[in-house]
Amino acid sequence: MSMNRPRIVVVGSVNADMVVKSERLPAPGETVTGGQFVMAAGGKGANQAVAAARLGGDVTLVAKTGQDMFGDQAVENYRREEIHTDLILRDPDESTGVALILVDASGENLIAVASGANHALRPEDLDQAAERIQSADVLLLQLEIPMETVRRAAEIAAASSKEVAVVLDPAPAAPLEGQLLRLLSYLTPNESEAARLTGVEVRDEASARAAARQLRQAGARSVIVTMGAKGALVVGAEEDVFVPGHAVQALDSTAAGDAFNGGLALALARGLPVADAVREACLVGALSVTRLGAQPSLPAADELRRFAESIGR
Repeated sequence: MSMNRPRIVVVGSVNADMVVKSERLPAPGETVTGGQFVMAAGGKGANQAVAAARLGGDVTLVAKTGQDMFGDQAVENYRREEIHTDLILRDPDESTGVALILVDASGENLIAVASGANHALRPEDLDQAAERIQSADVLLLQLEIPMETVRRAAEIAAASSKEVAVVLDPAPAAPLEGQLLRLLSYLTPNESEAARLTGVEVRDEASARAAARQLRQAGARSVIVTMGAKGALVVGAEEDVFVPGHAVQALDSTAAGDAFNGGLALALARGLPVADAVREACLVGALSVTRLGAQPSLPAADELRRFAESIGR
């Protein structure tokens, strides 16, 4: 791995995304015709790895796919993105994960996932990744793999002789034990995830702050509640700051959270203070929603610079 670029390890999921964009989302039992179909690489772990790599990170993806066409395509795609793929395992008994995604004209989506090999990524599979995790600047995690595997990755990072920032995007939302929360440097729920984790309906900055403080009381050191175009709220031991977002013409919000977290990981790995890192991440997320698809929407560093200049940043 390059010693000159920020080092990020992503432990997470790999999916093949099958996306249909139509004028509106169907009601239960209804068929909506006239849509546009796109198939692209996806999965929250892979999306976040690609986001960080395109922005300039030295990224390793730790994941598991099936020994099938979708897995072959995924690994080859990550190699083209210059992501280290030597820690992607291939499972002969499971299929590569698949996500079926419906997107309407305003960018809202519905997603159903068949997890496949993602749920076969076990804690013991991380033993061979321990050295890579412990030498990283940032470890980035999500919840599309087993919870015990997520916890094991955080434990490995905590045992490092250097400080490895551990970022958990709690998506899809699931109950989080205090043992795991205490291992995290940053927890990054969106509004609905914060609500599911705390029971606090997150509607605005005040309710987001209440949910974040509850998560800190449960063990999280710093909580970043993402609120779409409104921005993001950072609540930590020494800071409580709201970072405004950016209003854009949304085309597809599918990978907005992944874009944000990949951008956040890269900015933190570069050594930016958390508020500045969140500002960078908000830019990445805003640009991503102007494009269709998950990984196809993720910007490169030069695209992000041009976007920032276009909105006066």
